[in-house]
Amino acid sequence: MNDTKAPATDRDLVLRALGQHQPSYSELMTRHREAVYRIARHHTGDEGEAMDVCQETFISAFASLNKFDPDRPFRAWLIRIAINKCRDWARRRAVRRLFRMAKPLDEAIHVADEWQDPESAAISARELARISAAVAALPANLKDPLILCRLEGMSMAETAQVLGLSEKAVETRIYRARQKLSAILEG
Repeated sequence: MNDTKAPATDRDLVLRALGQHQPSYSELMTRHREAVYRIARHHTGDEGEAMDVCQETFISAFASLNKFDPDRPFRAWLIRIAINKCRDWARRRAVRRLFRMAKPLDEAIHVADEWQDPESAAISARELARISAAVAALPANLKDPLILCRLEGMSMAETAQVLGLSEKAVETRIYRARQKLSAILEG
């Protein structure tokens, strides 16, 4: 006889986690952290910031787990939270930039430049950074479908579900995102 069990589904893990089963929380995080991190990395363009957003996503998700509908896909719910956390990060970043620009020039000298010197990186690393920055610079309504479909490999239907859009809207936004990326990278 074979005593091996089928791996627990996300739904099973959520239900166990709601019962305070700590290993279920850990398993959910292990299953989905790379996807959440990649989404955050594409949004922020920075590894450290992406780690912070990833952590915020899981904290928020686990704090709100009782609001999750177990009849719906956990991954879609979690990615929606990650996208919202990325948008929160972008708003905070815009506020920080505003305050940095508001400093007197002699005080602003002490504000470190967040971007690495391009001469210190290899050509391929510079190109990757340039593309990552271009993706991060896209407006959220174009960036989200592009990241989910083209970089995360989600289907148009899954992406539409996560973003609350029609599949046609997802397709249109990906097309516009590609056009905008081309313009940014060529300019």
